[in-house]
Amino acid sequence: MENEGRGLHMKVLESLGPAIAAGAYPAGTVLRTDELEERFEVSRTVVREAVRVLESMQLVESRRRVGVTVRPAERWNVFDPYVIRWRLAGADRPRQLRSLTELRSAIEPAAAALAARFATPAQCAALTEHALGMVSTSRGRQLAAYLVHDIAFHRQILTASGNEMFARLGDVVAEVLSGRTHHHVMFPDPDPPAVTLHVRVAEAIREGDAVAAERLTREITVGAMAELEVLAPESGQPAGRG
Repeated sequence: MENEGRGLHMKVLESLGPAIAAGAYPAGTVLRTDELEERFEVSRTVVREAVRVLESMQLVESRRRVGVTVRPAERWNVFDPYVIRWRLAGADRPRQLRSLTELRSAIEPAAAALAARFATPAQCAALTEHALGMVSTSRGRQLAAYLVHDIAFHRQILTASGNEMFARLGDVVAEVLSGRTHHHVMFPDPDPPAVTLHVRVAEAIREGDAVAAERLTREITVGAMAELEVLAPESGQPAGRG
């Protein structure tokens, strides 16, 4: 019964969450629990559980005698992996991808420089393993397999930095990379120079070269932004290379 209840509240959550993130329920919209119960054919307990999760993401707030009110977007927890996933699924995907890539550009080069100073031999070995895994899956339209190594590589850099704040951004980066793949904001085969850069970053970190690690990682994020200009141009921008 517990698993069934969890499945029901996820059903409600996975309908309301993306709808709120997409703007279907503008800020100030009041969602009545009795109407949600009827719409989803679930109990009040299930609705309340789903609402509690949405509240933890700062998407809504509950007020007695008012109901569940949708909060303004600037109050949302935009670092929550679910919020990122839901926003990437909506029409505002290009702007969201740019915002997240700008965040990566600010954080990952610094994390790589720290990793060059503090990474353990085991962490260096893991970076090399995943960089080579990216190489081996970068041809033949193996994006799903490539994604596994790509996420693991970038998580490892954040963790190896030794900075717990950077490490906590691993889920954020994972959602960005997953979103780009799942929503086809990737070339069928990853850009060869970008793949090579990952190998060079792993080498720089293994050799303790913080300057090179930071510079090469910055090149990766700059390249990711350039790809977005081609594959996910914002409204009013033409698609195309250049």
